[in-house]
Amino acid sequence: MSTPRPVPGLLNLAPYDPGRLSTPCDLHLDGNECDLSEGEGSASTGATREILYRYPDLSFFERQIAESHQVEPEQVLLTAGADDGLYRACRTVLMPGRSFIFPSPSFGMLRRYAEVSGATVVRVPWTSDEYPIDEVIASIDETTAAIAVVSPNNPTGAVAVAEDLQRLSTAAPGALLLVDLAYAEFAEEDLTPVARDLDNALIFRTFSKAWGLAGLRVGYVFGPPRVIRWMRSLGQPYAVSGLSASIACERWKRDRARVESFARRVRLERRELAEMLASCGARPQPSQANFILARFDDAAFVREGLAGLGIAVRAFAGDDEVEDALRITCPGRADAFARLLAAIETTMRPKALLFDLDGVLADVSHSYREAIVLTARFFGVEVNAEEVARIKRAGGANDDWEVTHRLIAVHRDVSYAEVRRRFETFYQGDATQPGLRQRETLIPDRAVLEHLSRKVRLALVTGRPRSDALHFIRHFDLDGLFEVAVTRDESVALKPDPAPVLLALDKLGTRSAWMVGDTPDDMRAARAARTLPLGIVSPGEDLARTGDALLRAGAGRVLGSLDEILEILP
Repeated sequence: MSTPRPVPGLLNLAPYDPGRLSTPCDLHLDGNECDLSEGEGSASTGATREILYRYPDLSFFERQIAESHQVEPEQVLLTAGADDGLYRACRTVLMPGRSFIFPSPSFGMLRRYAEVSGATVVRVPWTSDEYPIDEVIASIDETTAAIAVVSPNNPTGAVAVAEDLQRLSTAAPGALLLVDLAYAEFAEEDLTPVARDLDNALIFRTFSKAWGLAGLRVGYVFGPPRVIRWMRSLGQPYAVSGLSASIACERWKRDRARVESFARRVRLERRELAEMLASCGARPQPSQANFILARFDDAAFVREGLAGLGIAVRAFAGDDEVEDALRITCPGRADAFARLLAAIETTMRPKALLFDLDGVLADVSHSYREAIVLTARFFGVEVNAEEVARIKRAGGANDDWEVTHRLIAVHRDVSYAEVRRRFETFYQGDATQPGLRQRETLIPDRAVLEHLSRKVRLALVTGRPRSDALHFIRHFDLDGLFEVAVTRDESVALKPDPAPVLLALDKLGTRSAWMVGDTPDDMRAARAARTLPLGIVSPGEDLARTGDALLRAGAGRVLGSLDEILEILP
């Protein structure tokens, strides 16, 4: 039986994957988007019934763009983001037997478009701040059909200069120069006027970056009229919606000064971010884009740590050229930028470690957990360890007395006070039986805690009564290791409320800390206090299900044991 056959290069090409983590984030600094909505209110879109029901006529916008860049309207093509234009350009001139020169690392979609077109990709290392002009020219031969010039470059932020474009145009007059200027608004020099005057250059611009309209997917390309005609013939007839074009056009006419002001703020943030990263031991690269690419000794953990604090940044796992790097977008807003700097400080230079007690330091699978089961049984209700674990994973279950009462109340009308008294009898013991608390064991080796206490300050944040917490500390000779212990006696609220975590931080006199916990409540409390949440699966728990619940609740990383902190703590 015959089957459809893909185009050359497609079989080994994976779908685009932005590589997002399971940890939920609310500050997205991984996509280089820009948010210009602050103080905007309800922006008018200029939308009418006609825009919505008719196929769009984009010529009105293309004429305005042409006038702005001092070219003819037939030299401008509105596209679905700059990506659409880059794809069409590659399909226009690239094919098997032709080559595409790609300074690397750079915008990966360009390489992808060339491979799908069947062309040979000639990679030229771009490892310095300057465009590798001599190496690119040395790579030009009779097969060269296109050359990439991404400036500022993504993901490094490095730039080309006017002389580079002029030399390329002369050296390869029969090749297209794909001049991707998506981040030009943030650069010290805009190469648009120089590229415009070259006979073989296409200039790509977008409304996704400095103009703050990534969700609309609007970009444009301009260059030689014959090439623009080829590209117009190759693409879809209505690639950009009328509504998107209308909104982008309105911003184009209205917000030039605002965009320039935003770009100036980003340049200031860019410098300060680079200084902060360098002071924390990272190696930031010079950038003229709205982001910084920095290399780290442990990029994976820094990324996960920032995610634990709700901030998404871009990683490049599997890419040898930048596998040790992260790309961090400058948000362009004072509140978000202050949060980013604080998160970097917390992740890379913590001053303290906070620990939950149960399930992290104390194995309570045969004490507190067993007390829940026995108390329920005393009142005629059968529950098992998995039911208890399921409730803990769901969250809102930091109070074992309340959890026990909740389980019993489904079947029996028993007061909370009665449940608490019976629970404490099982846990503390009485004249007739030893207490379950005597079954508790210390999970980590004491030497690990001693080592950690010499590097940072340690604190306990637990829902236990103070007497129970101190009993455990003294029983296992942990006195002196923890400077602060916040129990249910000191705090007005229990986790997931951040109050006990904030109280511990106040007592320590720092806001830069990590917290290790074994429940979603711990993760949510730490995150709300802007403390880096690290999850750990307590003894007897299901590793996969509990680990997933911790990540979804905000954990930056789920540890196999506390020993791992020694490996990631600066």
